[in-house]
Amino acid sequence: MVETVISIRTARLGDEADIASVHDAAWREAYRGVIPGRELERMIARRGPSWWRLAIARRTPLLVLEFGGSVVGYVSYGRNRVPALGFGGEIFELYLAPECQGCGLGRRMFEAARKDLAGHGYGSLVVWALAENDRAISFYRQLGGRIVRRAHETFGGQDRERVAFGFS
Repeated sequence: MVETVISIRTARLGDEADIASVHDAAWREAYRGVIPGRELERMIARRGPSWWRLAIARRTPLLVLEFGGSVVGYVSYGRNRVPALGFGGEIFELYLAPECQGCGLGRRMFEAARKDLAGHGYGSLVVWALAENDRAISFYRQLGGRIVRRAHETFGGQDRERVAFGFS
């Protein structure tokens, strides 16, 4: 019998290359054709292993999902950056390697971050997604998120709509 272990844990030094690899693949999958190509490449390049090493060293709230001994996902979170929305916490990023999407692992990461936020006094949370990221929009709706705000962001001179989902 073969047993595969799935675990969610706090990111630690040594994970930075794996997180950068997940970030690279997930962002290409999610944003190709949504964020202009040159801008997308710049955004991905800024988040290499050294960026993630610094985030881990600074103790940024960052969980990784290990599947079969490899880091295949991450979630970063903390206090809501837009207090006027009325939510205590925020999930800043939640990404899985493309080959691991659609099988419930994202939900597990979301719930782990939500539980940690609640443990720090943030009983409600918000998460933003680009409106053209159909997979993310569907994911947050399935989790019970309700749209609480719409905003716009410019990428490479092109305007894109962002949607905030609230969870109480």
